[in-house]
Amino acid sequence: MPEAVTKTHKRLWWASCLIIAVGLILAAAAFLLRRGDGPASSSTAVANSSSVAHYVGADRCAGCHEREFASWHKSQHQLAMQPATPQTVLGRFDRTTYKYAENISTFFQRGNQYFVATDGPDGNLHDYLIRYTFGVSPLQQYLIEMPGGRLQALSIAWDTRPKEQGGQRWFHLYPGQGIKAGDRLHWTGLDQNWNYQCADCHSTHLLKNFDERTNTFNTTWSDINVACESCHGPGSAHLQWAAKRADWRQVQNHGLTVALDERHGVGWARTADSPTAVRSAPRTSAREIETCAHCHARRGQLTDDYHPGRPLLDAYRPALLQEELYWPDGQMRGEVYNYGSFLQSKMYAHGVTCSDCHEPHGLQLRAPGNAVCAQCHAPARFDAASHSHHAQGSAGAQCAACHMPTTTYMQIDPRHDHSLRIPRPDRTISMGVPNACNQCHGNRSPQWALQKIQSWRPVPESGHQSFAEALNGGTHASAEARSVLLGIAADLQQPAIARATATSMLAGYPGPRTTDVLHTNLTDHDPMVRDAAVGALANEPPQERLRWLLRMAADPTRLVRVDVAQALNGVPLEGSSAEERDALSRAASEYIAAQQFNADRPEAHANLGAYYATAGRRDKGETELKKALAIDPDFIPAAVNLADLYRASGDESKVESTLRAALQRNPRDASMHYALGLALARQQRLPEAVAQLQQATRLAPGERHYAYVYGVALHSTGKVEQGISELAESHRKFPGDIEILQALATMERDRGNLAAGRTYAQQLVVIVPDDPQAQALLRIFGP
Repeated sequence: MPEAVTKTHKRLWWASCLIIAVGLILAAAAFLLRRGDGPASSSTAVANSSSVAHYVGADRCAGCHEREFASWHKSQHQLAMQPATPQTVLGRFDRTTYKYAENISTFFQRGNQYFVATDGPDGNLHDYLIRYTFGVSPLQQYLIEMPGGRLQALSIAWDTRPKEQGGQRWFHLYPGQGIKAGDRLHWTGLDQNWNYQCADCHSTHLLKNFDERTNTFNTTWSDINVACESCHGPGSAHLQWAAKRADWRQVQNHGLTVALDERHGVGWARTADSPTAVRSAPRTSAREIETCAHCHARRGQLTDDYHPGRPLLDAYRPALLQEELYWPDGQMRGEVYNYGSFLQSKMYAHGVTCSDCHEPHGLQLRAPGNAVCAQCHAPARFDAASHSHHAQGSAGAQCAACHMPTTTYMQIDPRHDHSLRIPRPDRTISMGVPNACNQCHGNRSPQWALQKIQSWRPVPESGHQSFAEALNGGTHASAEARSVLLGIAADLQQPAIARATATSMLAGYPGPRTTDVLHTNLTDHDPMVRDAAVGALANEPPQERLRWLLRMAADPTRLVRVDVAQALNGVPLEGSSAEERDALSRAASEYIAAQQFNADRPEAHANLGAYYATAGRRDKGETELKKALAIDPDFIPAAVNLADLYRASGDESKVESTLRAALQRNPRDASMHYALGLALARQQRLPEAVAQLQQATRLAPGERHYAYVYGVALHSTGKVEQGISELAESHRKFPGDIEILQALATMERDRGNLAAGRTYAQQLVVIVPDDPQAQALLRIFGP
């Protein structure tokens, strides 16, 4: 992103781009799939080189692995995606109708083909052929083929639950929102596109194959569903090993790309003095968990040149514990699936893997109900009323009810939180997070739940996850935020995903101690932590970035390398070696290729536009930003960055026209009002600028930088009292915000109110005691 863009814009940029898929163009060595009459073919792959392992299809596995194949058959993996046939379609296509907004959709059948008459991209009713079913329980969606090789997911889904549970009906995934044609969430829109949003996790060896020149997809798969090779990798070498062909004795891991053997020879046993089992040998890798995380994670995609066995972060960007996705204590909030939650758990820390609890082929629990937990946790101690404080056999006595509460997604799909935590109603009281007690006892207060727990345990357990207060403080800029974030970021006993999140938050809390922790975390064993440190240092002065990040261009993890390339883009490479420059050049190529992989998305073009603009290639940057807006005229980060590109060129008229055009389409977007306010201020149109900054602050009351700039703008236009008043109110909301404290101390000093100024300066020093600038500001006020 251009250097001139404010830190707030950068935070907005990363928030908007968190879940985008970015990756590398596939190598020419990838095999070709025979194309069928649909957008993809399920035919067996043929390798283009005998030395490259290739995908062979699940049917080739059945002969030797009958039990596993039978278990997988009819599992949700096997049914993840299927051609629409009388055997696979579960919904009623008997001219049943469903009304949404102003349209009535009709589901009907012609012979063995299934159709829906619904509103298309022009808003009018058309008949569309259902090509594929998508999912099976508790709902089934339907895919429609559109021009350009696009498959789009219909937003009206079939509830497959029994009728007595409310099922056997059509329902809309976005009820009450009145979504119409042209909206990203309309079934024909950008965010309902199967090729980008869904395909990688519902089919085996999915190659997106988007062609930017023709704006078309040629998406292919080896198996239409989630089959054997989704987890075990391409199977051709395994077949060679099994048939004892050629040099089969030299084939490692039986010819599989990944040995999912972390549980082999390992047991869990309870000792006489412990009711909880201990693993017989520590888990020393995350192969199995990362294989599952390929799909069971909230992540952006870096490449589809991936197979199981490769490091997860070489292909994906897992989401951290951001506010819009997780509650401050790490409980799932958005649709985050399981990986990010499980990484927080005590189970993960002690060596539990996914298949300790789940049978990996049929996907059922290893044992029903509480019995799956009793594999490790003595039932006499834990599966008892003395532990659950609920009647045996009741819903409240189920282990998962308290330790894995559900959140419902897609209207009817409850999913268990895999962070496996104890209920903490005290945190509901202090920071507004949910708790399992009140999820069941909705008519009771959190205070009631806390008192109940205290009556059972006078000193309640705190639980494994101890980072909630730090992340909550960082989000809301508490006075203690910096110190507690530093503690979590540096604590190797904390879950790595929490440490990475705290590390990323430290970008807003500068100072020597912060810098020391960020530099240390650049060498952390976990790539998520290293990558977060790279991101937190990306706003440092250019030479500091070069000093600390250049060596990271050779990091073993692709995610880290591409983020280093972005952070060092445009930084003069003075004093660097040829080897360092070559490493950075390779990382930059990876970054650019990563965006080109997702040229079907506006985020990718906006990323490239900002990258080229920072590198001084403004024409190329402008072209890419305009491509982003052509794909989605409402993609605000592209408009903001295009305006900033014009600002860097000194063309304020284009800046204003670009922002006003975007604001006309998005009148309630705070970032647009903020950007326009800055543009007007540069033109010395101060009353208009202040009005725009005020609107930004009102529309985004949680964005403290907007409040800071608005207060400073008022002060600068002679409205001293009003400016100080706005900043003082912001300080009450965000007591740990350094910018606001600095402004208040300086403004109070300038108007002669030394006592108030000293108080603010003292508060600043308490927050950043190691910051020379804070100490210098306090010294101005004397002893």
